[in-house]
Amino acid sequence: MLLSARASPYLPLRRLICRCATSGPDISSYKETFARRMAMAGIKPHHRIAMGVSGGPDSMALCVLTAGWKSDGFVRRDDVSGYVDGLLGIVVDHRLRPESSDEAMLVRDRVHKMGVRCEIVCCDWPDGRPKQGHLQEAARDKRYQLFVELCMKQQISVLLIAHHADDQAELLVLRLSRNSGVMGLAGMPFVSQLFPQGLSLNQGVLLVRPMLEFSKDDIYKICQGSNLEWVEDPTNKSMLFARNRIRSSLTNLSSSVFWSELQNLISVCRLTRSYIDKICRELISQSVTISEFGYATIDLEKLQPSEIDDLCLSHYLTALVQFIAQRHRPVRGRSSRLLVEYTRGMPCKNFLTVAGCNLSPEPGSKGRKIVVSFSVNSLDSSNNDASTHYKYNCLSGFQFEGTKLCTEVRDIIREQHLCSNILIGDKAKVPFLNAKNPTDILTEAKKLNLVGDFTLRNLSFLELDEQKRFCSSKEASNDSSVLHRRTFKGALRVQLKPGQACHFLGRFLVTYGANDTAINRNASHFCQFCEASAEREVVIRHMVDADWLFLKRVSSSCNIEKVSTDAGTSNQLDFEFSDYMVHSAAKALKALRLIPASARRALPVVVDDQDLLLSVPSVGFSCCPCINVVADFRPRVPLGGGHNSYV
Repeated sequence: MLLSARASPYLPLRRLICRCATSGPDISSYKETFARRMAMAGIKPHHRIAMGVSGGPDSMALCVLTAGWKSDGFVRRDDVSGYVDGLLGIVVDHRLRPESSDEAMLVRDRVHKMGVRCEIVCCDWPDGRPKQGHLQEAARDKRYQLFVELCMKQQISVLLIAHHADDQAELLVLRLSRNSGVMGLAGMPFVSQLFPQGLSLNQGVLLVRPMLEFSKDDIYKICQGSNLEWVEDPTNKSMLFARNRIRSSLTNLSSSVFWSELQNLISVCRLTRSYIDKICRELISQSVTISEFGYATIDLEKLQPSEIDDLCLSHYLTALVQFIAQRHRPVRGRSSRLLVEYTRGMPCKNFLTVAGCNLSPEPGSKGRKIVVSFSVNSLDSSNNDASTHYKYNCLSGFQFEGTKLCTEVRDIIREQHLCSNILIGDKAKVPFLNAKNPTDILTEAKKLNLVGDFTLRNLSFLELDEQKRFCSSKEASNDSSVLHRRTFKGALRVQLKPGQACHFLGRFLVTYGANDTAINRNASHFCQFCEASAEREVVIRHMVDADWLFLKRVSSSCNIEKVSTDAGTSNQLDFEFSDYMVHSAAKALKALRLIPASARRALPVVVDDQDLLLSVPSVGFSCCPCINVVADFRPRVPLGGGHNSYV
């Protein structure tokens, strides 16, 4: 029998252990549904899989279903440990409560008893505990970061998370209260990609939610039928968090009709989103060209923006600017409208800066092509994790290239695409394409008989109730909002030593190869740069106008003078330019003239500690052949945010 676990507000917040009777319901139908969903995701039992495990009923049910699915697929167990091969549970100790470490070990031991290998990863909070209003968001971000890092380390291509249908319902109400459109109301994707915050090859880890068809009641039945123990986290009862308030309100609505219609609404929103994603991919392949210098070009004659629905065009443009800026916050409201209006104004004549990007007519295109480039002026105000830099030893930092992990992820995505494309209908069968807001969506849903009056009234009530709470909490936190804003000090300058690499602004992979000064001295070429130590540090920053002027001076064979840059004024060395330097500068200028001015400013350049320009690796300039720096446009997250599926 399932035990009821409710925490008293007057007791410490400790997880409560729950058990069920030795006999429970038959779970064979749940196993069949789980196996079908894994097949739809393109995942096979032989794939290496990790699972996020909290110890709650959701994740414990996920563990037992996944272990059983692998065993049914003839995956053997280790002869010594008894663990299922290729399956790992990951428990995150957030270290936000004194007892969290003990609880993490308890959960790990329980997962081990299920025949699943399990590891604990711990969160570090170098800037202190997150503020209350940002606690859940910060914990979630940190948790997924640790998931991806461990998966990449252990060459695991698939991460399973135990989200279920009730979670989707809570998210629908939450996003209704935040005025989301159909893209947001589609909820969490069935399959998506996570990318590490360091260097990667755009494959990442596949995040799969195979239990989205199961309700919370189903989860409990799986735990009962498997004779599992789990823990109930009392923080899930706290009314401080929006999700908990919504969950409590939804629990009071026990009508089967309400829940059935709610799931119907979510399913149709997901169908619409799948259609929009498909159209977006097609438009990108037809009309977008990505330059090796870090900018994109939109061919308006191929795009024909006036013939595209607002929703599809907005999603297309959002995907493009998020890719170029490597800024993955949603682009909404006024920014989205500006993008659509600008693109439809063919021929384009003006300039637009929005969402971390500059949009401008391509020179010589008569306004029929648009250049989308990264805006260096938006760096200070952008919540862009790509502005945080990660250093890797270039001898060992790129071991994922060509490995089984990348190939496996590509194969799974290819198979999943085949399944999802079959289920996506044509435009005539897709609703909500013209809906401007949640009210329009609910009204159309009522006309289509997706929801009845009872469901519509209750959804509207829940939406307004949470909207009022959100607005009041937002007003209360306005004074302290600055305290929670992310800052990126020194985000424009990164120091590198020989043998290191960095992902500059999440866009360019910059590697600094080790020098052999002895070889350089024996070579026919020799200059003051060759005298630099093999341990000499360089600085990576973005290009400024003074760098362009410096290259012109060099190509004209003028002596270096004192140059003022945006990064500060520095004393340059006084010396004659070598023939190599002059030739290199002339070649670089020729290449730079073909790059739009807005895109040039986002190129990485190499300078010394006095801000003397040493190299512009993207266009082949260097002061000396012994400066071995290479820059490749390799964004952390690929165009479109990676693979995702909502079917």
